[in-house]
Amino acid sequence: MRRRRFLAVLSALPLLAGPGAACADSRLDRISAPGPRDLCPVCGMVVAKYPNWTATVAWRNGHAHHFDGAKDMFKFLFDLPRYASGHRREDIAAIAVTDYYELKRIDGRQAFYVIGSDVLGPMGHELVPLASRADAEEFMRDHQGRRILTFEEVKGDLPARLDRGKF
Repeated sequence: MRRRRFLAVLSALPLLAGPGAACADSRLDRISAPGPRDLCPVCGMVVAKYPNWTATVAWRNGHAHHFDGAKDMFKFLFDLPRYASGHRREDIAAIAVTDYYELKRIDGRQAFYVIGSDVLGPMGHELVPLASRADAEEFMRDHQGRRILTFEEVKGDLPARLDRGKF
């Protein structure tokens, strides 16, 4: 497992280079990486400091909101009027999260999320994104995860429960 993580980090270095980084999905290609001044609209942290955890909601008008982790991204999505008044779910062009193993941008709606593991993100307990169910199952074994969830299975109260350590 450690060798796989090390090799993933080495192979992902070009992806961390910034806005010119390549993505497999063309919708994700158009999402810019967070800049040095981009703040998470939920917690206010500088997102670029946490490239291994970055999540992004991209809008049809080209605007993007960046987050320091999937947990804050879900908080944002569950309360758009609070965090992004005037934005509607129907106007979302793409949702991207950073795959834990490959450290590359993946479609957040297709990702699998592990909760309750021994891996903490920038804001503590996190929804750890993985590209496949097999990767999520491996992560569960390696990091004592409690559950695997799809995007649709993440419900409105879960991010706040994670903040309280309630999985």
